[in-house]
Amino acid sequence: MKSRKDITNRKDVNRLVKFFYEKVRRHDILGPIFNDIIADWDAHFKVLTDFWETQLFLKRKYNGNPVRVHQEVDLKTNHAVTSEHFGLWLNLWFETIDELFEGDTAWIAKNRAQKMSTMLFVKIFEQRSRN
Repeated sequence: MKSRKDITNRKDVNRLVKFFYEKVRRHDILGPIFNDIIADWDAHFKVLTDFWETQLFLKRKYNGNPVRVHQEVDLKTNHAVTSEHFGLWLNLWFETIDELFEGDTAWIAKNRAQKMSTMLFVKIFEQRSRN
């Protein structure tokens, strides 16, 4: 079995993001959501690479608002986003990390994604209750 290394730089983050979203785009349930909303995948990869580089290496590359973005996706899908979607996303994220990387930063990427997914779904739910 080929030895995996840890996530150590932007190139690794970009590889993770691209490989992961290739899976998401082909996924029976997640694919239609992402493919209907994201028009420019290259731009999206840059934003997500910035986001994860910020999360993993504390470099201020990302200046967006992921809560607002996910609330907007929920609105665009007529409040169809469920906790199942986040669970499927997380399973693919973990699977992709395990295929490509191992080590402390890989573990942090899993841990942060798990915490963020919970927070984002709660924020989506809160937004629904205000409407």
